[in-house]
Amino acid sequence: MKEKKRIPTDGEPVQWKSPFAALKNLELPPTQSRDKTDQSTPGSPSHAKNRGRVDIIRQTAHRGGKTVTVVTGFTGIGQAEKEQLAREMQKTCGVGGTVKEGRIEIQGDQREEVSRILKNAGFRPVFAGG
Repeated sequence: MKEKKRIPTDGEPVQWKSPFAALKNLELPPTQSRDKTDQSTPGSPSHAKNRGRVDIIRQTAHRGGKTVTVVTGFTGIGQAEKEQLAREMQKTCGVGGTVKEGRIEIQGDQREEVSRILKNAGFRPVFAGG
């Protein structure tokens, strides 16, 4: 029968071996450190190039006849970066806008300005629809 190991309760030190003790003397491979100067904002031209195709669509349907510029097709981009791009577009165009269901909506027909901002951010904007 297997002998049970008991932990002493009378205050004696416990004989314990760390499973990570062997890793203590192990040498790790060098890592690439990201310098703060390498980090750039999405709006800057030095940001990653060719981040994928995005579609720029002009819509009026279900909006009471108002025109809206919609940017869809983002891949590999988080909600925070979409909101930052939307703020930049709103500020540049001087209009309102929002981020809904993974797409950016800017009020009015602002396709040219939106296209320029997306190119500077490293995307490949394509005019789709009417």
